[in-house]
Amino acid sequence: MAIERLSIELTNRCGKACWFCYNHSLPEGETRWEVEEVVSFVRDCAAHGVKAVSFGGGEPLQYAGLFDVLRELDGVLFRSITTNGLLLHEEKLEQLIAARPNKVHVSIHFPERANEVDRVIEQVSDLQARGIRSGVNLLVARTHLKAAGVAALRLRETGIGNDRIVYLPMRGQDTPTPDQLADVAGRVPFQSMTCLTQCGPSPRFASVGWDKTVAWCSYTTSRHALSELSHEGLSRALNGLGLEFCGGTDVKPSAKRELAVIA
Repeated sequence: MAIERLSIELTNRCGKACWFCYNHSLPEGETRWEVEEVVSFVRDCAAHGVKAVSFGGGEPLQYAGLFDVLRELDGVLFRSITTNGLLLHEEKLEQLIAARPNKVHVSIHFPERANEVDRVIEQVSDLQARGIRSGVNLLVARTHLKAAGVAALRLRETGIGNDRIVYLPMRGQDTPTPDQLADVAGRVPFQSMTCLTQCGPSPRFASVGWDKTVAWCSYTTSRHALSELSHEGLSRALNGLGLEFCGGTDVKPSAKRELAVIA
């Protein structure tokens, strides 16, 4: 096993409380991570070949130690965060910029809401102008394909191209087909989940939950607890771990199509 990329949910606390959240994040959510634990764990993983870590949640800006974690890991490996952007202003924005993440992705969960699309465009553009690489995670639901397409076109027209947009299909239910996702992306090369056309683990990626459980992806319910916070503990947790398909009931997990997917 040669894991190169980790996703770590720092908390399952999130003020947005989307009904479809894959880890059931809520305003009263919690975390089991201390700052020292996160830093030590990631440092050990980096020493064994992990090249990048993405911090999410929940909402990572609601994790009190986020900025300390980012500072402690500066120069150790590539550090990114994914945020809903609701707290990305004033003091927290300044703290985030000072912590120098390598990249920030802001999520659009409801492309049918023009005010959310406008806000994210403004935030991503501001981050980029202030020297922080930025991008958008665009959630695409089957029942809102037209709105997603309009939002995606607006992003691209404002200079946020497909190289900075990750097109994420809704999971669990209301799942679009890969072809529908390609339509939203404009039928040109685009970024999405590596398992978009076929469910299966990536040998280079692992997801670590807010409760210190490990999975092959962020969405699956197949998880093992970390026996210890180290690369060895990660390897043991992944050994023999299965993968429960997370797509909608009307989408076949083995469906394969030729698409212009670049990541």
